[in-house]
Amino acid sequence: MTTTAVQATAVHEGRIRTATGKDVPRWAERVAHAIPLLLLPQCLWRLPFAFGFDMGTDNGSIGSLWISVPYIFGLSLLTEALALLGFGLVRGWGEVVPSWVPLLRGRCVRPAAALIPATLGGLGATALFGPFTLGALGFVPLDGFDNGAWELLFRACVLPVGLWGPLVLALTVHYYVRRRRP
Repeated sequence: MTTTAVQATAVHEGRIRTATGKDVPRWAERVAHAIPLLLLPQCLWRLPFAFGFDMGTDNGSIGSLWISVPYIFGLSLLTEALALLGFGLVRGWGEVVPSWVPLLRGRCVRPAAALIPATLGGLGATALFGPFTLGALGFVPLDGFDNGAWELLFRACVLPVGLWGPLVLALTVHYYVRRRRP
């Protein structure tokens, strides 16, 4: 496929059409948009910890500002950047390398190059954030909050992150089904 074959994403009969001409249903596009938004509350919850504010917990400070600020902000930015990679499962740049990438521009992306990292990422996010979700739902007791308001805020901010892994896996299955069709 050449660079002239790469087209902008267009809406066609209620579906999003990608660069290779394969349709992406609206639910998949909405899920890709929802993933970064679901992670945003947890990223915002983390930010006060960078400046030594304990958010009603008994954890205290995580170190000097020279360490905590870059660490917390970097972790939040990395989380959101990884969440944005879900768009590759529903957009044309997940099927054809964009024209701005040197040496690879316009080449088809092999499905395995997207499926393997997406599957590992979805499973990893599910395993990593599953305990947070269980805690936020009340299945695992949470200790160390000054009062119920801080605990409720924690639960509200952390609960959505548990959907990250399963939603990435759903997009991965859809990507596989869409890319295997002739």
